[in-house]
Amino acid sequence: MSPKTPKNNQKVRKPDTTLETRPPIVVFLGHVDHGKSSILDYIRKTKIVEQESGGITQHIGIYQIEHKDKAITFIDTPGHEAFDAMRSRGAKVADMAVLVIAGEEGIKEQTKEVIEHIKQAKIPIIVAINKIDKSQADPEKVKRELADLDIMVESMGGNVPCVETSAVSGKGIDELIEVILLMAEIEDLKADLSKPAEGVVIESHLDPRRGSTATLLVEDGILRVGDIVSTASCIGKLKILENFHGKAIKEAFPSDPIIVICFESVPEVGQRFKVFKSVEQALEYSKEKKEKPGVYKVAFEESGKKILNLILKTDVLGSLEAVKEVLGKLPQDKVVLRILKSEVGEVNLSDIKTAIACKARILAFRVHVNAQASSFARQMKIIIMKFDVIYEVGEKILEVMEKSLGSETIRHDFGRVKVLLIFRTEKNRQIVGGKITEGEVIKGTKIEVLRQDELVGKGKMINLQRDKKDIDRLIKGQECGILFEGGVRIEEGDALVIYKEERVKGEL
Repeated sequence: MSPKTPKNNQKVRKPDTTLETRPPIVVFLGHVDHGKSSILDYIRKTKIVEQESGGITQHIGIYQIEHKDKAITFIDTPGHEAFDAMRSRGAKVADMAVLVIAGEEGIKEQTKEVIEHIKQAKIPIIVAINKIDKSQADPEKVKRELADLDIMVESMGGNVPCVETSAVSGKGIDELIEVILLMAEIEDLKADLSKPAEGVVIESHLDPRRGSTATLLVEDGILRVGDIVSTASCIGKLKILENFHGKAIKEAFPSDPIIVICFESVPEVGQRFKVFKSVEQALEYSKEKKEKPGVYKVAFEESGKKILNLILKTDVLGSLEAVKEVLGKLPQDKVVLRILKSEVGEVNLSDIKTAIACKARILAFRVHVNAQASSFARQMKIIIMKFDVIYEVGEKILEVMEKSLGSETIRHDFGRVKVLLIFRTEKNRQIVGGKITEGEVIKGTKIEVLRQDELVGKGKMINLQRDKKDIDRLIKGQECGILFEGGVRIEEGDALVIYKEERVKGEL
């Protein structure tokens, strides 16, 4: 039984015990657009999908519901492939995973990746075959595909619970919740309330009004306003504590998703946090646990390659991680991406100055550009690329990389003509007759004039004839008449090289 009461949503500490049954932490995983957020939306009766650009959940969301006086904490992870690392992190902090698969689409490559994350995390799995209300839905086919991946559902003799759901009609949703609570009871999830509070940073960002803001998941102990909190990257005294609705609370219990304002800087997503009795102890922990600054190497700079300098600004650290992952997957054999600066927060004047000094472009993902920076950027002609959806980042940067290569001229040689007669000569035009000695001759191509194997001039073919009839193409062994235009005078015995040039844009 959850220590939370349904009336006032508050928990009561039991002084005679330290181990307390805690709510299960459930992560929703699956391929993009298979309905993870829609199921959660149905469960908690709030709109999540409509608030997300492109209908894709961009950040990890964490929520808590009550069902029959029992609490469940849900983690909703992004489904797009760029958020692979975020999904992995979500699986590691959860007690169990709900694998959502669209009944009409079945297993996708991303579904296979998700299953690997679940197996690596070694947590129980529940399968939700979603969109079961669609006529094309084939749950038995999905079960067979799962069996091929060593996921045996109960109806096929395995031990993995499987529920058929519809986020539209609500079919199977109550059953899914009941299965989650049953599995939680079997797992016998406990937390130690006597320990100093600790847990994990789920998300973090720099709020322009409130400062460094983090979403935490409490795993043990009780977190209270006034506590001194430390991660491997920063420390702080807990000033504001809010539940996931944004309502102020005084303390948070295990499995609670909370929003805190306390850290002196933005903590790293995925880091653990702990509560300490003193600032000195917190600093010592931070010093011990501090990781070496991660240098994200998008690519090495090599001679002979073009360099595209970038400044990345995103709304939250999870987005920053995802954008870097997208950029890291782009081909860089010809153009190297070099990230000069990457941080959360709005685009400011300092970013513009860095862009000017380093000839860089600014990539702004779901952040604003402050007025001063915007005005200066326009004045200095600094390009700020704004994005709201992650997959657009890769498409646009790829386009910029290709443009930086410019275009190259490709030459195609078709054939040769030996000049036998000069029929007419005008200002810069001549009509000549000859025999095709190599390849073919095509109307509208370019001509090089060789005299004793030396280039004496160039021109173009205006017209091509055979037996005084216009023709588009002739081959080796045939005789032809050519209307030539150029700045050189063709003579009998010259060789005409027939070729074509085309401009081809650079490819990565």
